[in-house]
Amino acid sequence: MTGTGKTMIHVEGLTKHYGNVVAVAGISFDVHAGEVLGFLGPNGAGKTTTMRILTSYLSPTGGRAEVAGFDVFTQSLQARARIGYLPEGTPLYRDMTVLEYLHFVCDVRGIPRGETRTSRLRRVVDQCGLGDRLGFLIGELSKGFRQRVGLAQAIVHEPEVLILDEPTSGLDPNQIVEIRQVIKQIGQEKTVIFSTHIMQEVQAVCSRVLIISDGKIVADGTPEQLQSSAQGQMEISVELEAPAAEAREALSRVEGVAGVQAVASDAAPGNRHRFLVLARPGADPRAAIFRMAVERRFVLTEMVRERASLEDVFRKLTGGDSSANAPS
Repeated sequence: MTGTGKTMIHVEGLTKHYGNVVAVAGISFDVHAGEVLGFLGPNGAGKTTTMRILTSYLSPTGGRAEVAGFDVFTQSLQARARIGYLPEGTPLYRDMTVLEYLHFVCDVRGIPRGETRTSRLRRVVDQCGLGDRLGFLIGELSKGFRQRVGLAQAIVHEPEVLILDEPTSGLDPNQIVEIRQVIKQIGQEKTVIFSTHIMQEVQAVCSRVLIISDGKIVADGTPEQLQSSAQGQMEISVELEAPAAEAREALSRVEGVAGVQAVASDAAPGNRHRFLVLARPGADPRAAIFRMAVERRFVLTEMVRERASLEDVFRKLTGGDSSANAPS
């Protein structure tokens, strides 16, 4: 569910130039408490640059950004204390064991030894599924478990905001599902912004999607809103048990139908035929198609509204991106 609480991330007119290259071009957006924001864009679109500015790794050329009410440039220490960050590539000390590394992170974060640290470590180890890996050298772990260690270091200080840059990059399908579940669980308690190229991940985890292209925001909304806005005219897949020519002609005469196209389908046996029906702008002819089938004594075996996928939306909005050689 989209967060409606206080603003945890505020970005206003943010710009970043690398010489003559504009990586981020005056973007503005807010992320509220409880939101899981998927930050999408092609390579070189400005995602990583924006995330590095939010985490105080880079200073902006113009504009401003706040995390939990603190300016990431002028109040960097206060902002960073409230952020958990997992950069792309998961930089870790491979010659440390998992437990040694997590204690090291606690030392850096100023978490005192004793019951406070023990309880926090116990919690993140459980959340990230690291209980049977604490004595392993990080360098001996699979990439999936190294990602888990990276997530653990990002949340051990109980930050209000979690920023993840390509957290499932390079993982196999099973590892992706595992890390996705960890992120989904964490997202129930924190404000999360993460970048990814995996559209299924966005639909499974995100309450909101922001798409950036050529340094500019080109879409902002829930996954369902973006799919609906990209749909345009309604398209309906219809399967009828009836003579093909007769069924096609009958469909074309239904009020609100702009066109009918026969669709070859190995799954439609016997006298069943599948058609793609294009509705007139603003029309929804599904009820009329049902009535027509009843009146003509056709067997209506399937009627499904075709929806634009998030991948379709992404390609449509970023297909002309010209920033392939720019910093990401």
